[in-house]
Amino acid sequence: MKPFHLLSLSFLPLTLLAACPASQDSGEVPAPTVPDGLDGSAHIASFQAWYLVGNARTPGGDTLALVVDPPAGADGVELWIDGQHSGAWPAQPGQLIDADLSALGAGEHELLLAASGEGQAFARLALQRSHPLYVLVTNDWDRSYKEDSWLERQEQLHANHPAMKMTHFVGPYTFTDPEVSAQHAADLVAWLLGMVADFDDEIGLHVHPYCNFVETTSVPCRHEPSFGYVEDETGYTVELSSYSLEETEILLEQAKSLFDANGIGTPTSFRAGGWTAAIHTLEALANTGFVADTSAANWARLEEWEGIPDAGLYEWNQEHWATIDDTSQPYYPSQDDILLSEPPFVPILEVPDNGALVDYVDVYEIIEMFEANWPGGAALQQPTTYVTGYHPVSYDFINSVALEGGLDHIDQFLAADGTGPVVYETMSAMATVWPQP
Repeated sequence: MKPFHLLSLSFLPLTLLAACPASQDSGEVPAPTVPDGLDGSAHIASFQAWYLVGNARTPGGDTLALVVDPPAGADGVELWIDGQHSGAWPAQPGQLIDADLSALGAGEHELLLAASGEGQAFARLALQRSHPLYVLVTNDWDRSYKEDSWLERQEQLHANHPAMKMTHFVGPYTFTDPEVSAQHAADLVAWLLGMVADFDDEIGLHVHPYCNFVETTSVPCRHEPSFGYVEDETGYTVELSSYSLEETEILLEQAKSLFDANGIGTPTSFRAGGWTAAIHTLEALANTGFVADTSAANWARLEEWEGIPDAGLYEWNQEHWATIDDTSQPYYPSQDDILLSEPPFVPILEVPDNGALVDYVDVYEIIEMFEANWPGGAALQQPTTYVTGYHPVSYDFINSVALEGGLDHIDQFLAADGTGPVVYETMSAMATVWPQP
């Protein structure tokens, strides 16, 4: 576990960039020289340093947002990006420099500002153009009921992080458990729909094969193999992968019918209970209309389960998700190997749960894994995901402090604020960012 630290976002004064400026076409205005020790901060009224490279889901940041106060006596202000003359503007206090950035690739770019006709720059800045770092906050409904305190903590999470979206992986057993009243189920539906309407959250599907759910179908309920006990009469800890392709399809269609009957729409994202999905589970998901799965577990972060007698959760995930770690990224699995991305593909995007859940990690680990997916705080050369979240049943004060602290750190780097590449998104949206091969 690495110590907590903040990524530096200091841009003035700047050191020379390692990359050489782009060559200039003949007839272009030559770039100004940069005097030693240049500190042009007095001329920079405001500067947005980070801009996104857009994709099919997320618009790019294609227009420079820079406001300058030119030197006294300047006739105009001119801009060079990576040595290329990029425009001229009037010399007036609070002048907006709104150059087009759409042609800039991912990476760090040098901006030079000079008064018109002057050979020396009066300011130099570094602009970062990055692909998004998608932060996906998820929760797994392991229980059929919900206490008010659980819902209140989740509401507080939204209140404290206004940019955040969640993917709620809802269990269909909420609608089949005889201990859950129709009124309680209806209240939970209303709460979920409020989260979608107010925060653009997503409702996905989470399946532990509870017998009260499985037995509403033609599929017989299993009591083993269990990842938590020798035998589980409730079905809760039974490995979902123990159900065949055909059986899983029946369970998924029943879950979708229950969602539809209760007015919460059709789920298109999924996580298996205990992360116990196999390749045939993913095939069943694809066959029933799902576009994204996030059952690939960062098993090394589940060490709390290691060695517990008769509980095989750690060992199952270690074996079946052997290559998944802190920085694993979305892929389309091979039909022949769930850990490979080679044709023939299963047509569903696997989004690894690379940040695990707050039940198993503390605030320092949350930040450590986030930073591992944003190496050195540099511009990202491709879209990247970081998945975190919680179980509502165990989202107590201690776990909420850890997750809140991690998100407080992440919120410093929001693309919407121009301070980094972070974009909060939902799970199904990732299938738009990573289309099928």
